[in-house]
Amino acid sequence: MEKTWRWFGKKDKITLSMLRQIGVEGIVTALHDIPNGEIWPLEAIIDLKEYIESFGLRWSVVESLPVCESIKYGGPDRDELIEKYKISLANLGKAGVHTICYNFMPVLDWARTDLENPNPDGTSSLYFNHAEFAYFDCKILKREGAEADYTPETLSVMEKMADHFTREDEHRLVQNIIVKTQGFVNGNIKENDEHPVEIFRGLLNLYKGITRDLLRQNLKYFLESIMPICNEWDMKMCVHPDDPPLQILGLPRIVTCDADIEWFLNAVPNPHNGLTFCAGSLSSGAHNDVPALARKYADRTWFVHLRSTNVLPNGDFKEASHLGGRAHIIELCRIFERVNKDLPMRVDHAPLMLGDEKMGYNAGYSFHGRMLALGQIEGVLAVVDDEISNDPS
Repeated sequence: MEKTWRWFGKKDKITLSMLRQIGVEGIVTALHDIPNGEIWPLEAIIDLKEYIESFGLRWSVVESLPVCESIKYGGPDRDELIEKYKISLANLGKAGVHTICYNFMPVLDWARTDLENPNPDGTSSLYFNHAEFAYFDCKILKREGAEADYTPETLSVMEKMADHFTREDEHRLVQNIIVKTQGFVNGNIKENDEHPVEIFRGLLNLYKGITRDLLRQNLKYFLESIMPICNEWDMKMCVHPDDPPLQILGLPRIVTCDADIEWFLNAVPNPHNGLTFCAGSLSSGAHNDVPALARKYADRTWFVHLRSTNVLPNGDFKEASHLGGRAHIIELCRIFERVNKDLPMRVDHAPLMLGDEKMGYNAGYSFHGRMLALGQIEGVLAVVDDEISNDPS
């Protein structure tokens, strides 16, 4: 697989010259300065592409060309926004960038409650605690009927938290769940927003009455609308699984499991409608057999995120080593390397280590942690390639 790296543009503290030195081949990035819903100008795309190429790298994947909330919930300006999206897609195709990772998650992209959960070796990893998430939902957000979405055990732990949680603890949860994990990826909430909880409540209200079936139909409508452009410019649309792959905050989630993936691929059977196989997102749901999903959908996977998680008995999960956890990344490398050796792959979230925590990197996107992960995966791929050469069947 092609070794790629998510890079956040010219202002990223991790530079392209650093990435070239550690063996990165392709760049995964976006025009982060363009507001959601606006057209990506061809000139701006070419400028960034040429900048990347000046370091001996290539722009392999767009992550992401954001899908506006109004497209997801079917607002009155949906068709206008889709037309703009189609122009941006065509401009990317004209510039020679053909793979688009996107998501159809309402309001909230990926969610974690702890961004620096300590490990025994002194590093720290991302963590999702159901009771803390319930505290955010029930005590801070105060969503109507939220308690019904949690088990009695989770609610009991949440109430014990309420006895000692401080304003600082609540501020940390708000930052971790809806600010620090969202704003740097063209999110709905920015780090300098003064009232993020109020903004978030307003976004949730947009989805009142939107069921899973309706959100599915809106995804199908979006994909069918853009497929003519994808056919013309050979644009590979790769939806990202929901992270975590659970129903949260009363919002419908529609890319959580085998049945969901099968539905959207069959709903729009065009080969340009494909999957970003995020092993970390899928492995954080105990219901998912990640290697089995990889075998089943490898031929409709156009981009791979390699990371892994450990799921605890109560459903909490913590991000694991790239050589451990329940994603079975070594087996995933065997599966995908046999299907397409040119498939772009990036190591995903990795631990904070060796001073990463002091550098102000975007949540989940450390330098040293991802560099270690890339080295581990490079070694795995070398072994897998040797296996394949000795047993090509």
